[in-house]
Amino acid sequence: MTIFVFTALLGAAFFHASWNALVKNSADKIKSMLVLTLVHGILGIFVAFFVEFPKLEVWPWLITSAIFHVIYQGCLALAYNSGDLSRVYPIARGTAPILVLLIFYFIIETSMTHTEILGVLLLGFGVIGMAQGAFSNRENLILLPYTLGAAIGTAGYTIFDGIGSRISTDPSSYIAWLFIITVPIFFSVILIFQGLKIFKIEQTTWKIGSVAGIFSFGSYWVAIWAMTQAPIPLVAALRETSILFAVLIGIIIFRDKINTKKIIAASLILAGIIIVRL
Repeated sequence: MTIFVFTALLGAAFFHASWNALVKNSADKIKSMLVLTLVHGILGIFVAFFVEFPKLEVWPWLITSAIFHVIYQGCLALAYNSGDLSRVYPIARGTAPILVLLIFYFIIETSMTHTEILGVLLLGFGVIGMAQGAFSNRENLILLPYTLGAAIGTAGYTIFDGIGSRISTDPSSYIAWLFIITVPIFFSVILIFQGLKIFKIEQTTWKIGSVAGIFSFGSYWVAIWAMTQAPIPLVAALRETSILFAVLIGIIIFRDKINTKKIIAASLILAGIIIVRL
């Protein structure tokens, strides 16, 4: 991996943590996520003009992935209503790889290496430590089911995007249309649960959501580009340094409560992901 790709990936990880921080800091997390999704769609339409239209066999994967993206975005916003960035982000990012590995183990593949088992154990201990910390610090425990929902969404779209983009043979087209079709699905779900009032969005929320959307879009595209320049497992592992950025942003900017247990739990999650991905 070249220095340029390495630096670009660290930047992408920072921006991934940053857009989460922006949503966390917004007055209305759901509305900010709504704007973020809209920005994704607009940028996706722009990219779609320069790529081929997805093949018919790609659409089931696109639609299913879009549904999981909606689950992820909705649950993540609700989790941030109840928990710290440095608590929610590591649990969501750490639980997802465990779910993906278990799904592959029980459904798609039949074996795991000793390294993967070690990585899963570290991930598990880290996630349990983070979750236990929410209890011991008397935080709003509703963050846990919402964070788990975000992790399920992440695991789902990771699997379907991984397979769907390969069937597509054109990752740019796949991702552009994924962003496009996520918009009506997300808007419909939010409308059902929140009503028309959700579309009354304040100017500040528009600004925060728009910047978060650009950060998110750019981070995702850098990751996809990097996978064409360097080994995919190494790219995936480096991308998860966003956990450290999220914890640091939470502590420095949001003054999240920090203790030894939280630091150890976050470190275990990061180490587990790196081991699994490598």
